[in-house]
Amino acid sequence: MTADALIVGAGIVGAACAAELAARGMQVEVLDMHGIGGGATAAGMGHIVVMNDSPAEFALSAYSRDLWLELAPQLRTRDAFSRCGTLWVATDDEEWQAACAMHDAFVAQGIAAQLLDSAVLRACEPALAPGMAGGLRIEHDSIVYAPTAAEWLLTQSPAATNIRVRLATEVAAVDAHGVMLVNGERKQAAYVIVANGTGAQKLVPSLPLQPKKGHLLITDRYPGLIRHQLLELGYIKSAHHAVGTSVAFNAQPRPTGQLLIGSSRQFDTTDPSVEMPVLAQMLQRAARYLPALPSLNGIRAWTGFRAATPDGLPLIGRMGRMSDAAADLWVAAGHEGLGVTTSLATAKLLASQITGDAAPIPCEPYLPQRFAQSVCHA
Repeated sequence: MTADALIVGAGIVGAACAAELAARGMQVEVLDMHGIGGGATAAGMGHIVVMNDSPAEFALSAYSRDLWLELAPQLRTRDAFSRCGTLWVATDDEEWQAACAMHDAFVAQGIAAQLLDSAVLRACEPALAPGMAGGLRIEHDSIVYAPTAAEWLLTQSPAATNIRVRLATEVAAVDAHGVMLVNGERKQAAYVIVANGTGAQKLVPSLPLQPKKGHLLITDRYPGLIRHQLLELGYIKSAHHAVGTSVAFNAQPRPTGQLLIGSSRQFDTTDPSVEMPVLAQMLQRAARYLPALPSLNGIRAWTGFRAATPDGLPLIGRMGRMSDAAADLWVAAGHEGLGVTTSLATAKLLASQITGDAAPIPCEPYLPQRFAQSVCHA
């Protein structure tokens, strides 16, 4: 098969881009030095959430969540899709006021959301610590097991026959017309798309990406202990810290009955080792919300690296002025902690730019060229 498009990266973003381009009739080849759904895709929580830190973040995440809800009936049991909803937990009146403002903003934009007072929150999630001020439920937020969802997109989606996947294939260099593999093989295509997360900067040094380390822990099986994905209202502040180490409570009920506990963020390290002081800080934070947590059996902890941009929005589109040498190179990276959530929308935006079709939402906030000026003056 001669490829129309070469995609570097077989994580959830690369897989979604491959499936979308294949659905538009392109022959697509996906290259990855590891396996399907590795990297941040395997390390993350797999949440599918609407976030509204900025209008652009809201537009991308809300549109993409709708795409996931449309896709969900086609997924397999092993993909572990669950519309469990998100419950943002307010500990005090200040956070309750923030929840109310968040509720009004969501409802004004057509997102189903319900405020829960303290008593209703307690009845809804009895495992939460008593005395919480209330909560905000976003009922259609979901979770998925992203590594197998990526595999489904590449091998089972409707146009998967147009996709070829080459694993254990490391790319040494990229340009607008092809890639050079470490074994010296040159592969050419009309479109080259870099979608390998934190690895993108190694191939395209001008990309404004920074690795953001995170820890997660999964427990043994405790079915029914929690019913929603639970997040503290402080999670939004933590998610956008640009320096140092921060933790925030995030607990997710997996379809297996296990609990996935997060989260941490570190900018000052590229060491993939689990750091016990950070893990302890994260779990202590979580125990403030789930008092039963210290009595549960944690069976595995791990880390991963999110690819973060300076403004918290992904890079989706043609490099353009970002690179004189590779202006026609395409990028889909920098999704930080929302790669799974926004993967399907990313694919739609990228494909619409490549094919010249009308974009479903404005592309401008996510174009790599928005950083061209700062790169030129660096």
